[in-house]
Amino acid sequence: MSKLKRLAGETVLYGLGSMLPRFLNFLLVRLHTDVFYPEEYGIISKILAYVAVFNVLFTFGMETGYFRFATKEGANEKRIFDIAQTVVISISLLISVLLILASKPIAGALDIPGNEILIIWFVVIMFIDAAVAIPFARLRLQKKPLLFAIGKIINVVLLVGLNVYFLKVAYNPSVGIAYVVLANLIANAFFLLFFFRTLLAWRPTYDKAISPVMLQYAYPIMITGLAGVTSDTFSRQTLDWWLPPDFYAGQSPKYALGIFSACFKLAVLMSLAIQAFRYAAEPFFFSNASDKQSPALFARVNHYFVIVCCILLLGVGINLDVLKYFLGDSTYWQGLPIVPILLLGYLFNGVYYNLTVWFKITDRTYFATIITITGAIITIAANYILIPIAGYIGSSVATLLCYFSMTALCYILGQKYYPIPYNVFRSLAYIILTTALVYGVNAILFENQIIATGFHSLVILGYLFIVYLIEKKGLRSG
Repeated sequence: MSKLKRLAGETVLYGLGSMLPRFLNFLLVRLHTDVFYPEEYGIISKILAYVAVFNVLFTFGMETGYFRFATKEGANEKRIFDIAQTVVISISLLISVLLILASKPIAGALDIPGNEILIIWFVVIMFIDAAVAIPFARLRLQKKPLLFAIGKIINVVLLVGLNVYFLKVAYNPSVGIAYVVLANLIANAFFLLFFFRTLLAWRPTYDKAISPVMLQYAYPIMITGLAGVTSDTFSRQTLDWWLPPDFYAGQSPKYALGIFSACFKLAVLMSLAIQAFRYAAEPFFFSNASDKQSPALFARVNHYFVIVCCILLLGVGINLDVLKYFLGDSTYWQGLPIVPILLLGYLFNGVYYNLTVWFKITDRTYFATIITITGAIITIAANYILIPIAGYIGSSVATLLCYFSMTALCYILGQKYYPIPYNVFRSLAYIILTTALVYGVNAILFENQIIATGFHSLVILGYLFIVYLIEKKGLRSG
């Protein structure tokens, strides 16, 4: 149990470094939706979806590669760090130059002609993110979650402060969404100062024995990341392509994309918790890979992970009547029905991440490519079929189908190559019953908000008590 407690403790600290900053960033949704029309907000979301794709290309799966090779017996961590950083800087610099040279046609393709400077700013932001990705990974490997958290929190405090200043104090409508990009650029520049010593100590390194093996290990992770980002962002990239012009009365596809993107942010609350867990879990999995008891340990980690995610699913899913006010204008509230579906999708995405441990520690990362490309194909097909039929509800269902399919496929393959005794029945029972409870509670309507919130709080407390009764024996036995 001590290992689980340590993992939980590190997850909490990484939560400060990822959940708190991203939650503060989430608060910007209200500011952005107050200032920008849905069409403008949709443009930001669409560009950020492409940024997510290039972020994966820039890092090239080297974070996981660094963890894998730096934790091997007899490994020289400093040399592995230098190799990983060299790969990331080389690839991201090459792609950055190409994107900057093509900034004019890219701006035209994104419907922002004449705004090449925005593309260049985004490229610089992505390059900085890539340059500090391995240094942040090193903090995780060295078990320095507090320092990790400090860096992330200062960054987002700068980001929020700059957004407030630009959009509330110095706002000029002719500049518009460029303020958001500029705020991100300035805030990201802080990371270069934060890791100044680390970056100064880095030495470009290529090792004939290690570098090719690391690349061979990492590139399937990169392909996996690309397919995963496609699954996560494809709906935002294509909703305005495949949504019929008259699907929502009086609303253009770009307008609907803005509503969808804003409501999508509420589901990010689940993603925040999963991200915090991932920061702690990846080095944890590799550090315990050689332990003979690791399969049982990994199964217990996943079991408690599912329970925590179900609590989040319930807490967010039945309190949308309050959380909707973070979206600002009531125009955006019409998209709220997508939130429980996306929360469930992200839950399965988190479970999938837990299950991926088998191919990472057995060096079978090529299976990641197979699984995530399958997920990407499901995403594309489901969006193509469901968006014209059900709008952004259909797009949300496509996300859920994708992550559920990836989870199921990863579990089946994992049991063949690296059996882990997951309690599948119990986990599914928690997920199904919690989902049913969310929809059941939301079907009960109250005219008084105080009464509604009180009832929802009682439901959550009752749920926690029942979970405790079910799990107390396992928690006490360790």
